[in-house]
Amino acid sequence: MEQPSRVGFIGLGNVGAKLAGSLLRSGLDVTILDLDPESEAPLLAAGARKGETPRAVAERVDLLITCLPNPAASAEVMEGAHGALFGFSPGKIWAEMSTTDSSEIRRLGEKVRKLGAWPADCPVSGGCHRAATGNIAIFAGCERPVFEMLLPVLSEMGHEILHTGGLGSASILKVVTNYLATANLVALSEALVTSQQAGMDLSTAYEAIRISSGNSFVHETESQVILNGSRDINFTMDLVLKDISLFQSLADQAELPLEISPLLIRIFQDAAQRFGARTWSSDVIRRLEEATGERVLAPGFPSQMVDDEPKSPGHEVVPRGRKGSVDSASS
Repeated sequence: MEQPSRVGFIGLGNVGAKLAGSLLRSGLDVTILDLDPESEAPLLAAGARKGETPRAVAERVDLLITCLPNPAASAEVMEGAHGALFGFSPGKIWAEMSTTDSSEIRRLGEKVRKLGAWPADCPVSGGCHRAATGNIAIFAGCERPVFEMLLPVLSEMGHEILHTGGLGSASILKVVTNYLATANLVALSEALVTSQQAGMDLSTAYEAIRISSGNSFVHETESQVILNGSRDINFTMDLVLKDISLFQSLADQAELPLEISPLLIRIFQDAAQRFGARTWSSDVIRRLEEATGERVLAPGFPSQMVDDEPKSPGHEVVPRGRKGSVDSASS
């Protein structure tokens, strides 16, 4: 099984366009496709090829990557009238980089396997600013030989690459981590508003959290754009609701009596109804701002997050207790 040299990329949203840009900078032969010509234009100018249909892209490449907003969009790209499944042949690889339902990735993956091709789910985590520089984290759920073929390409898009197990495992862990990020965002909103109402300077409160046991990745990113007032974290309320609903679905399947997860869903449903489903997710703090009649703002914070670190070489993260890489049977 050879490493892929021709890559197709379908779905050029906030994250997808940046990942595709990293592939282009690495010198790979990249074919792109998106419903929005404006999303394609910068990548075409940088040397990408223009794909006409998902099927045509799949026919041309060794590796097809999809990065789409929801499971329904992925199903349409794969199974539609000119879907990518019609362009697969033995030896090709499909890497789903969307945040999606693990059962859906397994369903589509089985169709890919029947064509002699290889499926993988490869969602990313770390924010658009890290996707732009190629320093984002990537989970990969697939058979071990497929992971080893994918690792060089994934390393061009990301820094820390984790083989999570069989197909679908990466999607499970992705919604788990997004659930945790959402819980942290809501808790930080409460912490910042409470600090303000208690008379604290918010710049000082930010630093206190940053250097303490209360710190987190979410604080160091989303709290900054909250305090700036832009709230622009490149992630919207509808996407949060999709992700935490997928997490709740996993818990429901296991018949787990979760308490925080249903509350988070209700909070974001309320926020989306009040402010709009396509509002930045960090604007969830406006629920508390409206309750207090005060804006949570502080000077000196950026309007958008920018990763100022140079591209770090991508490498596999090996879990503790695992001696080197081990084979993983697909689910």
